[in-house]
Amino acid sequence: MTADAQHDYAAQRRQMVEEIARMARDARSETGRAVLGERTMAAMAKVPRHLFVASGQADSAYHNRPLAIGLGQTISQPFIVALMTDLMEIKPADRVLEIGTGSGYQAAVLAELAGTVYTIEIIEPLGREAAGRFKALGYRNIISRIGDGHRGWAEHAPFDAIMVTAATGDVPPALIEQLKPGGRLVIPIGSQPGVQTLYLIRKEADGKVTRQAVLAVRFVPLTGGPGR
Repeated sequence: MTADAQHDYAAQRRQMVEEIARMARDARSETGRAVLGERTMAAMAKVPRHLFVASGQADSAYHNRPLAIGLGQTISQPFIVALMTDLMEIKPADRVLEIGTGSGYQAAVLAELAGTVYTIEIIEPLGREAAGRFKALGYRNIISRIGDGHRGWAEHAPFDAIMVTAATGDVPPALIEQLKPGGRLVIPIGSQPGVQTLYLIRKEADGKVTRQAVLAVRFVPLTGGPGR
């Protein structure tokens, strides 16, 4: 890649971050967040989204919309990636679980903020490709595997924060169990097809679980579950 091309992508990332900031202001009455955190925005400005999209879509990588990545899956709209990341309020030493690796873009954003990111993908070709991207880009704090995200990743629990990047009818019980007291879980809940609601789930220090509706969203369904 030429220096000019690299510079162009950097400029497009800056424009993307500016658009995310505008959308955050416009959606503040729903999300309660007029401004997303500096660390979140810095991560969005750093991760090269054009390296996580399907071949031939690099020119559209920094448009503020989802893109197909093959096998019926998508890479989420940058604003939604930023919002979900910000809702988790990740600290530098946190252990984070992501359900639904996809192309790996969201995991890379999380890895800029957390100590370790564990990410699970049920579609093997996508999971293998994402693992290759992590290695090529030097993300040593991302640990990935192929598996059913409904079950979480008990061997590495509890987690400070959990993100689910596909829609489900309700929160898988294993994820609540594997969330540390004081932790946060961000998940789209709702039937398919149609619009879901993004929820912020909190697990209080005493184990009580609360949920807060944040925003109407549209995600592909979370596959797997009982019987797999």
